[in-house]
Amino acid sequence: MYEGAVQNLIDELGRLPGVGPKSAQRIAFHLLSAETADVKRLVNALVAVKERVRFCSVCGNVAEEDQCRICRDPRRDDAVVCVVEEPKDVVAIERTREFRGRYHVLGGAISPIEGVGPDDLRVKELLARLSDGRVTEVILATDPNLEGEATATYLARLLKPMGLKVTRLASGLPVGGDLEYADEVTLGRAFEGRRALDF
Repeated sequence: MYEGAVQNLIDELGRLPGVGPKSAQRIAFHLLSAETADVKRLVNALVAVKERVRFCSVCGNVAEEDQCRICRDPRRDDAVVCVVEEPKDVVAIERTREFRGRYHVLGGAISPIEGVGPDDLRVKELLARLSDGRVTEVILATDPNLEGEATATYLARLLKPMGLKVTRLASGLPVGGDLEYADEVTLGRAFEGRRALDF
């Protein structure tokens, strides 16, 4: 245990996802020894992101305007929507340069253990987007883990009666993994080999 400000910094850093007590301590001491200008840049970046960044009114991706750059891009294919869990998944898929459609960010996955159900996700917004008939295919690109599979199954059953082509990313992605950690080749192959879900 350290005194005052140092311990407060370690505690706050430790609250970040993926940062354990030892990592929080290392980051805190790195910041203590860093140049004041470097720390101020970090502080300014944190304040700016909280002040300027919001979620896209159309897809739920991060944006600095009402709509994200992908939703504003007229060259994207409006007939295909790729459904992902988080904005970080949009970045992972965009790196492949295999997908030229639109996105829909759910804001998580169904997880009864964590108390997350369909009503906690952006499912109603997805249904509203699909109601105008412009979309012909929905790609379910949720993580290939238990929660992602449950979410994909739930959405597939919900969307099939709408007469849409509902597909899921193909194999190549490890079960239990996260999209953000998949390399571009693996994720690209998964897109090329996506398959229809039959129930």
